[in-house]
Amino acid sequence: MAMSVGSPDGDDDSPIAAINTTPLVDVMLVLLIIFLITIPVVNTAIPVTLPKERVELREPKPDNVIISVDAAGNLYWYEQRMPNVQALVERLKTVATQNPQPEVHIRGDMAAKYDGVGRALLAAQRAGITKVSFITEPPPRD
Repeated sequence: MAMSVGSPDGDDDSPIAAINTTPLVDVMLVLLIIFLITIPVVNTAIPVTLPKERVELREPKPDNVIISVDAAGNLYWYEQRMPNVQALVERLKTVATQNPQPEVHIRGDMAAKYDGVGRALLAAQRAGITKVSFITEPPPRD
């Protein structure tokens, strides 16, 4: 740090104090050069393959409900045959109150008429189910 005690011609009696920043800048530049030289050496010591991170939601996902419609138009809750649409609606109402609400998957036989699948959709709508999807079989690979 330098301090000037006055002007050379003696006109000004007050001292002039100024901070010399040149040594501070020199030290910062030296530190920057040291860091730039040492960082590549630290990072490439041993080549390893690091595991990849997966982001998974920790929210418990409810089981999906599977409703099947056979070729005759009968409705099934998993493997249990439903006697009528009202019984299916009552069963779906108990599932609709779960939080988060499970999805309803409808599996319709290819030979089934639209009436059976429509009854399954109507039951899901009456029960207040918001997510309904259809299960299909993918086409064969060529």
